Amino acid sequence: MDRWPTSRLLSTAARLVELAWNDKLRPLGLTYPAVLTLETVATAGPIAPGKLAQSVRVQAQTMGPLLTRLEARGYIHRQPNRFDRRGQLISITDSGLALLEQSHHLESSVLSAIMSDSGNLREELLAIVRHSNFS
Repeated sequence: MDRWPTSRLLSTAARLVELAWNDKLRPLGLTYPAVLTLETVATAGPIAPGKLAQSVRVQAQTMGPLLTRLEARGYIHRQPNRFDRRGQLISITDSGLALLEQSHHLESSVLSAIMSDSGNLREELLAIVRHSNFS
């Protein structure tokens, strides 16, 4: 690993953190992508599925089954888009908000098991995301 390029270290670290995060979320019946989706819906408010997929940075085909699972569990609600009769808007429910709050408490436990101070790392990761062409 000492000879790995930084990009490989970053990618491997991200996968390992996501695996640890999924282990913590499993008892809640969630996955990391589900948390990202709930977080985006909670922040953006009623949002079209295509825009949601774009915000979470997944393909629309990936978002569909995830939304179906979240809706079946009562964490989101789909409603007709009054501005576009062909479309829908996704909203988070009260139980979705409560579950999202539970997941936030778990996040700190995942990172605290790995490192004591993640402040500097967070700032560097923010800089990478902000200055990369991901839009």
